[in-house]
Formats: sequence, C-alpha cells, structure tokens
Amino acid sequence: MVSSAPSAPSSTSQFVSAFVRAFSAYARWLDSISWKRFFLLSVLTMIVAGVASDLPPFNLRWGEDTVIYKPRPVAPPKPPKAPVAPQAPQPPAKPGSESSLFDINGKQYALTVDEHGIRIGPVAASAPAAAASAASTPSGLHVDLPSVNIDLPDHATNADVRAAIEEAKSAIKEAIEDAKEAERDAAEAAAEAEASGMKEIRIKAFRLGDHLPPFAFLMIVISGITKIMAAGRFKAEAQAVVATEMAESEALKRQVIEARMAAMQAQVEPHFLFNTLASIDHLIETDPPRASKMQKNLIALLRASMPTMREANAQGSRDLGRELAMIRPYLEILKVRMEDRLVTDIRVNEGLMSAEFPPMMLQSLVENAIKHGLEPKPEGGSLTVSAEIVHGKLAVKVADTGLGFGKAPTAGTGIGLANIRERLQLLYGNKASLTVAENLGGGTAVTITVPYSSHSGETA
Repeated sequence: MVSSAPSAPSSTSQFVSAFVRAFSAYARWLDSISWKRFFLLSVLTMIVAGVASDLPPFNLRWGEDTVIYKPRPVAPPKPPKAPVAPQAPQPPAKPGSESSLFDINGKQYALTVDEHGIRIGPVAASAPAAAASAASTPSGLHVDLPSVNIDLPDHATNADVRAAIEEAKSAIKEAIEDAKEAERDAAEAAAEAEASGMKEIRIKAFRLGDHLPPFAFLMIVISGITKIMAAGRFKAEAQAVVATEMAESEALKRQVIEARMAAMQAQVEPHFLFNTLASIDHLIETDPPRASKMQKNLIALLRASMPTMREANAQGSRDLGRELAMIRPYLEILKVRMEDRLVTDIRVNEGLMSAEFPPMMLQSLVENAIKHGLEPKPEGGSLTVSAEIVHGKLAVKVADTGLGFGKAPTAGTGIGLANIRERLQLLYGNKASLTVAENLGGGTAVTITVPYSSHSGETA
C-alpha cells in the first residue's frame, strides 16, 4: 500500500489564517489607542475619503451612463360616469305653437315656435342610442349638445322669424364645430398622456469614488464595535500574561533561593566535617568509645540530610520532626568536640512533630548560633530549640547564651539570614516572618514564624 503525503494547506485556509492574524493585530491596535484618538482618526478618515473620491483613480468612470424606461404604476381606473339621464320629452305644442325636427351635422334638433319665442335644442336620444354615442366617444370625454333660445317681440313678422331661425342655425353649427375641435384636442392630450406613460430611469456609470465615503463610514462603525468588544478580552489576556510572568518570576526566584540553600546544605560546613573526621581519628587512638559515638552521630547526620535535600527542593516543605532528626546528631557531634562548653535543650511537643516547616532553615539557625555565638565564647553556653503555636501560627525559636548578635569576631555577613527571609517571602508572602532579638539570658534569639499546617491535613 502506498501512502500519500499529507496535502499542503489550501489557499482558502491560508487566506483565512492570514485574515484572522491581521484582524487580531488590528483589534489589538484599536484597543491600545484612546477613544479621543479614535474619534480624531475617524474624522480624518472621512475627510480624506471625501477628498480622494474626486481624485484619480477614484474619479474614473467604468462604462457610460444608461437611460432605461419603465412603465409608470397604473392608477386604478375611475368608475365610468353615470349615463346622462335622457331629457324629458318636450311637452306637446300648445295651441297656437308650431314644432318641427331637422338635422345639423348628423345631430337631430327640434324647432319650437310659440308665444314665448323660438327654442332650438337637441332631441333627447333613446337609451340604446345614448349608449352607442358614448361608446363612439373617446374614453373620459363627454360633449353636451348646444341649445339656443330666441325671444321674439310680440308683433314679429314672418321675415323676422325666418331671420332669427337662420341666425340660430348658424350659432348651433359654430357651437358644434367648437365642440368637435375640443374633442380632438382632448383626444390628442390623452394620446400624449398614454405615450408619456413610461418612467425614465437614468443609471450612472460605475465610479469608485461614489462608494468611497460610505465604505469609510462603514469601516469606522465596524472599528468602533471591534474596539468595544476587544477591550475586555485583550485586557483579560494582558492580565493573564502579566500574572503568568509574575508566577514564572516567582518560581525562578524560588529556584534560585532553593539552589542557594541546597548549596549551603551540600557543603555541610566542610571545615566542620573535616574537623569531625579528624576528631574521630584522634579519638580512635585515645578514646575509642567516644570515637564510636561521634562516628554514629556523623552517619546519622549524613543519612538525615543528604536524601531529604532532593525532597525539600521538590516539595518546598517537610515536617518539623525530620528537621529535628538532622539537628540532634549535629548537636551530639558538637557536644563531643566542645565537651562541657555546650549544653543543648530541644523543647518541642510531640504533637508539633508533624507540622510543616521549610527545610534547611532550622539547621542554618543552629549552625549560626554555635559558630558565631557559642564557639567564640571561652566558657561556652547553652542552646535551646523550641516550638509553639502563637496566634494560630507555628513559631520555632533558636536561642543561645553566646556573645550576642554581631559581636563575635567571626560574625558573618548576614547573607544566610537574608536568604531565609527571601525564601519565606516566596513561600508564604506576608504570612511568615524572621525576627532577631536579644535573649533574656544573654546572647541571641532568632524566631521563624510560619502558618501552621500539619501533614494530617489540619490547617490554621
């Protein structure tokens, strides 16, 4: 079976990844500037977009202007006018009156002569005839037929009547011609209205500058929304980064302090070790029982200190009982060397043996007390190690009756105590402390106070 190599990422995924990275960088930049600067940049962007829209290449047209016609929306047709009610028939001629019918340009008129004068008017058409006439008339047009009334004097002659009739006929013909001309004008106006029923729409050629200001405004709106949404997220990320850096820095400092303490412990006071071996060699010839006792204490000291150094570096703390297991053989060796010049007393309740305590600190305090307080004193003195619970915290005190703090010719530089303080700060913060005071019986008393916690789970 031939296995094919994994295909390279598609161009689409590469584009999406690049876009996401660019947008994230843009959002971070927006979050880094103030709102005042954002508004100023927005105004400047709109001004630049407005000016650039009339400059090349944004003012170039793509194509030509186009005009298209679309029909106008047709209004609903108006309801037809009610047909004109036929005129009431002329009353029958009264005695002494004459009536006759005649046509004028295809229109039927009635002529009535009576004592009131002469009346010429259109004859009312029947309903079918009126409907046919309305159908032949253009839509929306209605022309009323003219009528003429002529008053005659009481003693008019026949010649006067005939002249009046001819005059009336001429007036009616003129009225009919005027009505027809009005009909033609109305028809032409209706045709023009129908011809202009198309709506003219002008489409301009595409010009990039016309869309530049709206695009700039849209980008400003999107940027504002992005700035609002990104503010909380990037702030949280920045705080997380700062917290991580602080934690890494604290861990690095702790490792440095642990390395210093481990180096101090690994040295196990070389001169002390060499002096102890030399004392054992001398006692083998002069006092074998004492040599054997010193050798056993040295083995116990090395067994208690060497393996637990790695545990202390890994865990950061161990119980107080294991710390005392290193102190006891160390003091027994010194008691063999100093004989009656050193008196030791360990006052620690059995219930506090399981209390957690930072490693190598107690041994450093005991070594300093003997090296700088009791050994330089000709008559020696006593050293007391005690532990108690004070206000819910574990207080371990190392007190000696030596020369006093900083008064011995072999007084140190204080680096050991400074390292202990720094290590306590890293492990417990402000919950732990190191105090140096003058002992009531002379000498120095150094106390380390840490939060009380036992390996059984009890915590104060």
